[in-house]
Amino acid sequence: MAEGFLRHLYGDRFESLSAGAKPAGYVHPRAVTAMAECGIDISSQVSKSIRDFLPPQGTPPDVVIGVCSTADENCPVFPANVERWQWPFDDPFHATGSEEQQMTEFRRVRDEIRRRIESEFRV
Repeated sequence: MAEGFLRHLYGDRFESLSAGAKPAGYVHPRAVTAMAECGIDISSQVSKSIRDFLPPQGTPPDVVIGVCSTADENCPVFPANVERWQWPFDDPFHATGSEEQQMTEFRRVRDEIRRRIESEFRV
């Protein structure tokens, strides 16, 4: 969801790449639905491994933003010149309850991510 917001809101300023320490191999359907409710299509995004952006196969980014509460402990070590930020959002993947209760959690986290991105990158 963070990648989708960065691309949508600030794609002219940043290249946004999303990856995880333990990628699921797909973008969660509830995340796709939650973002579609905001008019943002993330259905073509792909779940990637953060290791894809480490040498020797990849090029490290300038900034890594960890968006899940466990991201910092699971994120690999990057070269010294990579700036790291930690935004500890709950991972809505772990939401329980009915379909609607789970969607409520995805929406809550989606909205928190959007507010944080807008507050950090607003010109």
